[in-house]
Amino acid sequence: MEPSRRKFIQSTSAALGALSFPYVSSRANSANASKKPNILYLCSDQQHWQAQGSVDPFFDTPNQDALAAESTVFENAFCTTPQCSPSRSSMLTGYYPHTTEMMNNAGASGGTDLKLQTIGSHLQEAGYTTGIFGKWHLGDDPIGNAGWDEETKKGPDPKTTERGIGFLEKHVQDEQPFALFLMYLDPHDIYHYIPGKSKVAIDDVQMPESWKRQDFDAVPKVQREFMEINQGAFIVDADEDVWKGYRDYYRQKVKLYDDHVGRVVEKLKSLGLWENTIVVNTSDHGDMDTFHRLVFKGPFMYEHMMRIPLSIRVPGAVPRKSSYNWVNVDTVPTLLELAGGVAPQCHGQSAAAEVLGEGSTPDREYVIGQYYGKQTWVNPIRSIRSRDWKYNLYLDWGEELYDLRSYPEEIVNLAGDPKREKMKKRLRNLLDRWIDEHDDPFYTLSTTQLDPDEGSRILRKRG
Repeated sequence: MEPSRRKFIQSTSAALGALSFPYVSSRANSANASKKPNILYLCSDQQHWQAQGSVDPFFDTPNQDALAAESTVFENAFCTTPQCSPSRSSMLTGYYPHTTEMMNNAGASGGTDLKLQTIGSHLQEAGYTTGIFGKWHLGDDPIGNAGWDEETKKGPDPKTTERGIGFLEKHVQDEQPFALFLMYLDPHDIYHYIPGKSKVAIDDVQMPESWKRQDFDAVPKVQREFMEINQGAFIVDADEDVWKGYRDYYRQKVKLYDDHVGRVVEKLKSLGLWENTIVVNTSDHGDMDTFHRLVFKGPFMYEHMMRIPLSIRVPGAVPRKSSYNWVNVDTVPTLLELAGGVAPQCHGQSAAAEVLGEGSTPDREYVIGQYYGKQTWVNPIRSIRSRDWKYNLYLDWGEELYDLRSYPEEIVNLAGDPKREKMKKRLRNLLDRWIDEHDDPFYTLSTTQLDPDEGSRILRKRG
């Protein structure tokens, strides 16, 4: 499809041009000075930003923590949407889901096959040998699937690690740089949690404040429906220990992903590739992890859905923490600039200067989030988040307004508070302007009612 040619507003402007990667020659060892940096991209599935020991000691992630300690860590990193296929389409193309046409998961209502060129093709044009192993979930269109010299677009995770290590061993002596993308399934397997059957340890599990204080009468009704007659029905009326078991089971799945990170990084180092390889660690979206008495992902835009882990380690760059508002559409322009390639005009902007701590990156005043639906249940939502406020607009089911300074867990919905009307109107106007500037079809979409039989089928599959 032909992307919109309208001028993008500053909050999502495209950054053009490319670096020649000068810091490699000035800071790295001379043996690698003339070679472009390799790229290792590690991506989990359904890991929220707090699911790292470096952020929350509840989680056991020594390998991700060690990697973060040598990286630029983006403390405000977001996905475009909390769904697998559309978020992955954004991270690999630089466009929001309404432009990739993958507004939902492949095969679901509003989902399709990715038909746009991905970062793989751009990196090939920049002289890279490319590989991708693990979860794909973007369909079979030949344009969307092109760009990979070596690929196995399926799991399971142990095989993904084996294939990734094999790729590194095969290309360790190449003059040509490589870009290896490893796309893992965990902690998505949180869906396998079955109360009373799954092995869990809950002695140290604490429940979030929002679990204790959630008021479903104060938020759009689809959140209650999700829990009572959809994917949350197995736990909605359970006692606290069952909810604690969910948290521990999720922690276990995050740890499994972390183990794979450790194996791949160890191999990278043992092969002598560490000093000339950019390493990215991120996820496609989050998981509710019992916050707000919600599980998995669904028709809601809370921080645990939208905020993701992101660290980018560049050889020779000074480790730092960044407050820059990263959106995963920035992946393509940022990596291409770091790789000395040319970024396409897209919804993202390059944050290469932010990664390096040199120069400046155009500020992103606010972050836009999109949601379409899951399976056949369509509930379009748009979200706009500044550093201190978040406003969510449901197409048919109401609004949410959260003061992130006073309530970081988004406990009190202020959308109906007359004292906050001015702030709500300001955010709504900014959101509408973004929708107009980016040809977002939000107001032309339609909702569908939840099919109770679909919820029953989901529960039967769980056993």
